[in-house]
Amino acid sequence: MQDRLHIGVLFSRVRIEEKWIFEALERRGLDYERLDDRRTFFDLDDPAPWRQFDAVLERSISYLNGLYALKMLNDWGVPTVNTARVAEACGDKIATSSLLGKAGVPQPRNLIAFSTESALKAIEKLGYPVVLKPVVGSWGRLLAKINDRDAAEALLEHKAVLGSYQHSVIYIQEYIEKPGRDIRAFVVGDQAITAIYRNSPHWITNTARGGEGEICPINSELAEICGKAARAVGCGVLAVDIIEHPERGYLVNEINHTMEFHTLQPVTGVDIGDMIVDYVVKVARNRQPISCS
Repeated sequence: MQDRLHIGVLFSRVRIEEKWIFEALERRGLDYERLDDRRTFFDLDDPAPWRQFDAVLERSISYLNGLYALKMLNDWGVPTVNTARVAEACGDKIATSSLLGKAGVPQPRNLIAFSTESALKAIEKLGYPVVLKPVVGSWGRLLAKINDRDAAEALLEHKAVLGSYQHSVIYIQEYIEKPGRDIRAFVVGDQAITAIYRNSPHWITNTARGGEGEICPINSELAEICGKAARAVGCGVLAVDIIEHPERGYLVNEINHTMEFHTLQPVTGVDIGDMIVDYVVKVARNRQPISCS
């Protein structure tokens, strides 16, 4: 019997992940609508067109587009995956790090500065090398490994000249010598479902930058830290990126709320698209976000 739920999928481009999600929706016989965020709009005086949806899955490539859409939808009482709260927590690295720290989740040392002078002091406190990251960003873009004072001064001057508000906030992370890989775990609610190693000879191991996937077994320690990380940001459908520190063990590096899974799904054999749809259906039937377990 066909499920009578009406699902919206807000997206920017139909990538392989969106194709898998659409296929999963169609296999279930669900009534769903494709909502291209480049061709749709929100009338703040007329939420009715959006209230027809029992739930909306947000898959926008732009963090801000997705975040503002989720804020409006949640204010109108439309259930979403993920919620605006989760998107805001995961899409901004400072927000993520702050929440992880509050929850006592192990992570690399992160320092925040608002000027070139204070950033140089923070870098000297950590010691070289360090990693500079954009506060908002994905795919390993605009990451920089800083090996000495000269490089730090040059890069910080470049950020200052760029002049945007994001470049005026400086996110500094300790550099960790990884074992040629990191871990990406797929989490639903606060349960780690499957994971891969992302192997690369480069210090940036994102698959978008050439990292290769390999199945990573989920042991009890990995499951525990993934669950703590998910609960820290509000739970949902998430990708938790983890670094293996030679002395401190697992450290949560980042959390992604609109993850790509073009490598994760074929490597693990887990139908990620179907699991996302399953979670969206549960949220739609519940008419509100599903609480962490």
